[in-house]
Amino acid sequence: MIKRIWHGWTTPDNAEAYYEILTSVVIPGIEAKSIPGYLGIEVLQRDLESEIEFITVMSFRSRNNIIAFLGQDYERSYVPDAARTVLKRWDQTAQHYELCTSRNCEG
Repeated sequence: MIKRIWHGWTTPDNAEAYYEILTSVVIPGIEAKSIPGYLGIEVLQRDLESEIEFITVMSFRSRNNIIAFLGQDYERSYVPDAARTVLKRWDQTAQHYELCTSRNCEG
């Protein structure tokens, strides 16, 4: 399994708007693509006082599933225009990690 991790930051005033866009537009849009091997997404949030950090952790069965989603340049960020309107800044690329269990890595 591959975990795709991405970070974005908003102002405190835009945090609720970004969360709403993420959960009502971005995530449903990803799920509507019916990407083979896509297993879901988790959203994490942290208050840094002057900004709010969001982390998304997407799960895929394999790196090939991520390539099916984004193409050969699969490390690039996926940030739809609606999200860009309320984000202050974001990672230009995502990080990809193999899930390791019992000293065995799957990927």
